[in-house]
Amino acid sequence: MADYVTILGSVFFLAFGICSIIAGIFAAYFGSGKSRGIGGALIIVGIIFIGLLYYLMTGYEATKAAWNLQLIYDAVVVIIGAAIGALVALGIFLAAIMKS
Repeated sequence: MADYVTILGSVFFLAFGICSIIAGIFAAYFGSGKSRGIGGALIIVGIIFIGLLYYLMTGYEATKAAWNLQLIYDAVVVIIGAAIGALVALGIFLAAIMKS
């Protein structure tokens, strides 16, 4: 059970951090007014979550045994694969919409 909790926690922190940073970059670049401020806040929140994940993996003695670095690498591969699949599906969807 602990492995599932570790996988869930690591994937959550990693995905939330990466998605917050990406959404923040888009909001800060394309937004105006308050949207740029929200984009900056999202970037900061994403960096905090990535930093917290790093701290849980390396810094805190009680969690070093619980957080397996190989699980984090597997989570990164899973997230990259999911993102590529989602982008391909989105591209096919947009191509189908544009042609009709």
